[in-house]
Parts: sequence; structure tokens; C-alpha cells
Amino acid sequence: MKKLAKSWKSSKQPRKQRKYRINSGLHTKQKFVSSHLSKELREKYKKRSIGLRTGDKVKIVRGEFKGKTGAIEKVLLKRSKVIITGIDKEKKDGTKTKPLFEPSNLIITEISVEDKKRKQCLER
Repeated sequence: MKKLAKSWKSSKQPRKQRKYRINSGLHTKQKFVSSHLSKELREKYKKRSIGLRTGDKVKIVRGEFKGKTGAIEKVLLKRSKVIITGIDKEKKDGTKTKPLFEPSNLIITEISVEDKKRKQCLER
């Protein structure tokens, strides 16, 4: 498969946008894994969205588990998905699995500010 040029800016074609997202490096995919902040946090930090990290408390706003809240257990950069603690899906054979969530379907309700880089990002 042909790799994208480093000078790639944008394209109107959805297939090229999908190709860009799939073939991009992990440092770029980190930017794709971000969600909107709740209204209280938006007023406090003067930011609309921020990248997701483990430990952040989120609320699900779309899908089967709409309205449920939980902390982020794991961020899967390669797939641009998130696993949330306390939310399980039961399969037909009775076993439980952890569903994967799209970051755009989540709202951050509480931020875990433990590392220096995150504090600097929020203070900017």
C-alpha cells in the first residue's frame, strides 16, 4: 500500500481521509483520541476538548450505554478506541466482554491531573 506524503494537508475525498487516519503514526493518532469537556470543565479550563488519558471520568452520550459513566481503563491508540471500567456487555453464550467506545461519543466529566504535561496543557 502506498504511504501518505509528509506534506499531506487535506482532501475532500472520504476514502483519502480514512486512509490518512488508518496509515498515520501513533503520535498523530494520539490527537484523534480526544473528547469534549463538560460545561463545568469548559468554563473552568477555557478549553472545548482535550485528549483522553487513563483515569479520566467520562459520560457516554451515544449508543447502547448512553447516560452511563465510568473511568477510562485503557486507551487503544492503534484502533482509536477507549475501554471504560464498570461497563460490560454480555454475549449470547453468557460471557462478559468490555465494549470499545469511540472518543467522539464521550464527554469528560472529571480530569485526572497527575502529570506535569497535562497540567501545563490545561493552564495554557
